[in-house]
Amino acid sequence: MRSKLLLLPLLTILAGACSKNSSNHPVIPNVPVNTQLNINSQLYPELRQDGGYAYLPEGYKGIIVVRQNAGSYLAFERTCTYDPGNDCLLEVDQSRLYITDPCCGSQFNLQGQVIGGPAISALRQYRTSLVASTLYITN
Repeated sequence: MRSKLLLLPLLTILAGACSKNSSNHPVIPNVPVNTQLNINSQLYPELRQDGGYAYLPEGYKGIIVVRQNAGSYLAFERTCTYDPGNDCLLEVDQSRLYITDPCCGSQFNLQGQVIGGPAISALRQYRTSLVASTLYITN
């Protein structure tokens, strides 16, 4: 009976420790995004080629738009999932092969998946819809 009484507080402490760890993951604030851009605009010449990208000011810290091919574009939040509170903005590497966080060094492929830590979560992705030459980006 006595061992059962000692076990209950221990289980309570362990359960509390587990819930603290899961709630301490940094969260990127959710802000409304509803924007559009003309992919043929002179403002976005990089979006005319596969692997090209553009930065937009919308979102929490900004958006990276990446052209996969002529009919497919992906849009990601420019905030690293490892430490959303830092002042860094994600950038497409000069090689144009991946996205990087200059503060923590996390790397993401051009589909938003983690390829190098310390981040363990993929980038926040926004919905994209291409109608003629207008790309709509929403959440």
